[in-house]
Amino acid sequence: MGHWGQGSTGGTLGTLGVGRTLGMGDTTGTLGTLGALGTAGTLGQVDTASPRHGGELVAEVLRAHGVPVLFTLPGGHISPVLVACEKIGIRVVDTPARGHRRLRRRRRVAALGSDPGVWGWRCHCCHLCHCLSPFVIVCHCLSLFVTLWPGRSPGHPSAPSVPGPCVNRCCRLRACATSSPTLRRAIATATGGTPGPVFVELPIDVLYPFHVVQKELGAPNPPGAAGEARPVVPGTIIYGICSRARWELRDPTPLPLSVPKATPEQVQLCSELLSRAQRPLVLVGSQALLPPTPAEELRSALLSLGVPCYLGGAARGLLPPECPLLLRHGRREALRQADLVLLAGTVCDFRLSYGRLFGRGAAVVAVNRDRAQLLRNADVFWKPRLAVQGDPASFVLDLARALQGFAAPKEWLERLRESDSDRDRQIRAKALVPPPCHLNPLLLLQALEQLLPPQSLLVADGGDFVGTAAYVLRPRRPLAWLDPGPFGTLGVGGGFALGAKLCRPEAEVWVLYGDGSLGFSLMEFDTFVRHKVPVIALVGNDAGWTQISREQLPLLGSAVGCRLSYSDYHAVAAALGGDTGDVGDIEDRVLAVLRAAQAECHQGHPVLVNALLGPSDFREGSVSV
Repeated sequence: MGHWGQGSTGGTLGTLGVGRTLGMGDTTGTLGTLGALGTAGTLGQVDTASPRHGGELVAEVLRAHGVPVLFTLPGGHISPVLVACEKIGIRVVDTPARGHRRLRRRRRVAALGSDPGVWGWRCHCCHLCHCLSPFVIVCHCLSLFVTLWPGRSPGHPSAPSVPGPCVNRCCRLRACATSSPTLRRAIATATGGTPGPVFVELPIDVLYPFHVVQKELGAPNPPGAAGEARPVVPGTIIYGICSRARWELRDPTPLPLSVPKATPEQVQLCSELLSRAQRPLVLVGSQALLPPTPAEELRSALLSLGVPCYLGGAARGLLPPECPLLLRHGRREALRQADLVLLAGTVCDFRLSYGRLFGRGAAVVAVNRDRAQLLRNADVFWKPRLAVQGDPASFVLDLARALQGFAAPKEWLERLRESDSDRDRQIRAKALVPPPCHLNPLLLLQALEQLLPPQSLLVADGGDFVGTAAYVLRPRRPLAWLDPGPFGTLGVGGGFALGAKLCRPEAEVWVLYGDGSLGFSLMEFDTFVRHKVPVIALVGNDAGWTQISREQLPLLGSAVGCRLSYSDYHAVAAALGGDTGDVGDIEDRVLAVLRAAQAECHQGHPVLVNALLGPSDFREGSVSV
């Protein structure tokens, strides 16, 4: 076991470095004055012989909050947390990817034990923030001991771990006694209001047993008697960190959450606008699927309103595929014609051309929990008639209650339905056109659409192939479509699929990979095999970064940097212990290979299907920036 002042980062108890005070969102203040730690009256009692450790306090809070799985990139710094979670029945899944679950509608936690793991999560925190995913990331950090003992050698420096502005809050445990309240506040912050990631730093000397901390830091002297001030020496600091009744009974249960809601006056104003509209439209975004409103209640409210709907993100599948109110194509033209648009959790960003799609004179009602997202690009290309900072789902429920018996004009709905059906017929016709080589991606995806069972769950990780899939595949239920989100974070497929299958073991989980995005998480097949997580990966292998080349080539005359090879990705999955299927370029084999993949998955085996795709003009003109 390495000395804490001179240890390496490769698995010893820790690396000490120069301490610092956390900034954004840190309400606990600095670590405290050395004088306070030198006063025995503030220290309380320490059970120096106890084998218990701070990791047990962390695990108790996680269990009380219903956390079933802890995802981790392990390291010696956080070993007490991992061992304590395993001991009380929380499943620990080690994975190099960012296992991410937006499905269970409950608390999600990851533990990171090394600088590579922490740095890898920085980009993912931005993704979590944009997708409003409640996530608590706990990680190691510099020892409190070094921070409080001036002159102590820092040993090998450790990289700053706080991931910047893309988190709801950053905090650090200040002593063993603060573990439970700090973690409870962190989880409440991640899940309440506008959900998002929260970063919690766990100093190594807060996690390990007292006798280990004392031995590693070489500090035998105890604090003085009550009321007696002593010089700041190693023993005093250690007692200060580990004292204050470390094991006294503390409440680990969840704190009450605060969710913003619309006022009755705002609901009334929207109901008046909607009742006068001749061409109303509702756009439902992922935020509408957040707790506490059940998806079934939101679905009933939308059906009661009788207004045509477009569903985006995690809201896909909220309405059944056969629902007459559900629209899937022609959103741009529908927005230009609509005289009232309700943005229920939908953000007016690049996906809505920053607001330039709304028709002149259209009344736009925006509802969002987060004020920045609520008014994104407002007064530039659009201006809301009514902006409501509140929960979109509860707003729709209140609106449906206020407008019982209302329905959009029949002529408006029929016009939109006819346009939607025309586009479906065009897609089916294009699927029958054979490419010059290999498979037509539309044909492949239509075959998958035929086979998807009601309990299926789709994870989308790619560019052009996933963009095509969004036109063809229809999620069978809400929260059954996960994609990289507005941040466009390629490589999320492996982590999403892992978390999705563990959250919904009954689901048939399909990962739709582009061959470019697959390179980011192909090694997750090792994780799938080791942890017995059966998922099916369907790789749309078109030997290129096609989403990029569709724009780059016509604009700049070259596809440089966009070319890949028709690689045998299934061979890599097989080498890692997975089952494989190679569709190749034979149309007659498509259904047979996909059915065989389903059979292997139902037997408990992860499967990768490598499908070679030919060139297609289906998404010609799509943009990548």
